[in-house]
Amino acid sequence: MKSSLSILTIILIVCSSCSNNGYFFPDGAFDTAKRIELTDYSQIKNWAAHPDKEDTADQIPEQEHLRDQSEFPVDVFFVHPTTLTGYKGETYWNAQVDNVTINQRTDDTTIRLQASVFNTAGKVYAPRYQQAHIEAYYTDDKATGKKALDWAYQDVKAAFNYYLENLNKGRPFIIASHSQGTTHSKKLIAEFIDDKPLQQKLVAAYLIGIIVKKDEFKTIKPCENAEETGCTISWRTYKKDIEPENVLTSPDFLATNPLSWKTDTIYVPKSKNKGSILRNMNKVFDELVDAQVDNGILKVTKPKFFGSAFYTTKNYHIADLNFFYFNTQENAALRVQNYMQKHNLN
Repeated sequence: MKSSLSILTIILIVCSSCSNNGYFFPDGAFDTAKRIELTDYSQIKNWAAHPDKEDTADQIPEQEHLRDQSEFPVDVFFVHPTTLTGYKGETYWNAQVDNVTINQRTDDTTIRLQASVFNTAGKVYAPRYQQAHIEAYYTDDKATGKKALDWAYQDVKAAFNYYLENLNKGRPFIIASHSQGTTHSKKLIAEFIDDKPLQQKLVAAYLIGIIVKKDEFKTIKPCENAEETGCTISWRTYKKDIEPENVLTSPDFLATNPLSWKTDTIYVPKSKNKGSILRNMNKVFDELVDAQVDNGILKVTKPKFFGSAFYTTKNYHIADLNFFYFNTQENAALRVQNYMQKHNLN
């Protein structure tokens, strides 16, 4: 019961942010003079998840011990979504990486509930970064919103540069992200990986929660099945009766069904869902949702759990990964295995 009510509370908070009601807006236009220097990623404190420290990305559902990532031959570079969501006092366009409140929120939510999905596939690196306020996506001042997101990307870029130069050591890697993290990961892939030598090290890119076009990249193509490597995966989740005018759809948008790992429109029942995690890592919901791709989005039947009668939103953005926690976890590990076999690295 506690887990269901908690996730409902978070969903309502996020949805109120998305509708520009009941949260705190940034104060004024983006001011470059107020920006601090780029984050120093040689300091482990500036990583929300790092294989050399104990963090919430190490957690395992329904277990007290933590995942040992020390022997994995592959890395996961995870870029977290927006946690600067307009709580009281959050009236700045970009978060500082030493903000204790926001860091705790990040660790307790997206790192614990999303980054942990990938802790059976590789060593998880997730940088703290000067993320943009959620209002950057909704403000009428598009120039300011873009500046805030561009500044955030400079930190993500700095983190990836540091990772490549000091931590990667030539290992294969997964790129994984959600929401604002995907906004930045798309740019990162275009700048560093797509049609470049580093592309051969890409196991797969899980770019969740933001529109990704089927032709987003020059040479990196969408994954067409569960086993393929060197490709991209993406989906945005909505209730199956979402009104067309309330969501951007297009046959040009990439939508992967995480119950089949195909991009076709074949319906997959919830019996194929191997387990969902909502707010509580110690509560697994079996066969919670089904899935079907439709015109560039992923549609699911409304999930049933205690309190779901009050769960009226048809945008399931916050649960994009968590609805399909164990399917995604299994798939990431499978793609790593196939990559290693394909490149004779076992």
